[in-house]
Amino acid sequence: MKKLLVVFLITLLNTGTNCFGQANPPKSDTLVWYTDIMKAQEVSKATNKPIFAFFTGSDWCGWCKKMQRDVFAKKEFLAWAPKNVILLELDFPRGKQLPQEIVQQNNSLQQTFQVKGFPTVWMFYLIRDEAKQTFNISAIGSLGYPQGAQVGKEEAKFLNDANDLISKYALQPQ
Repeated sequence: MKKLLVVFLITLLNTGTNCFGQANPPKSDTLVWYTDIMKAQEVSKATNKPIFAFFTGSDWCGWCKKMQRDVFAKKEFLAWAPKNVILLELDFPRGKQLPQEIVQQNNSLQQTFQVKGFPTVWMFYLIRDEAKQTFNISAIGSLGYPQGAQVGKEEAKFLNDANDLISKYALQPQ
């Protein structure tokens, strides 16, 4: 899945990005969570940082809420994320309605990455092929809730696993 061609993003380009934004970020005052893949891609390209896509059911998924509490809200993650990744929330709520464009985008990315459960995090680069007007996904890898972590130290295991994925990706020929 290293270089997966993503044609569905052409339709996202055609719909524009005006209706996307940063609504519904996980609870944090210090992190910027995008909901628009195109905006996240722009920032990723400008900073040369991978996209950190968090697939969540924000209003119903207990494990997603636990990941936010045990990992994303911790000072270690709050310090790590802005230095290493561009955060993208891909929400699948049951009790609230998202704009149709976001629903379509999130469903397409869920299918592309074959996400079957929540929470799931995929780290990747989204690379535009100007000639073909398409995008390639250069996947780094995926993570879930840090199983087997010492209680109260879930963020340490999660960040260790995330750093391992990024390091292994950096060693691969691109």
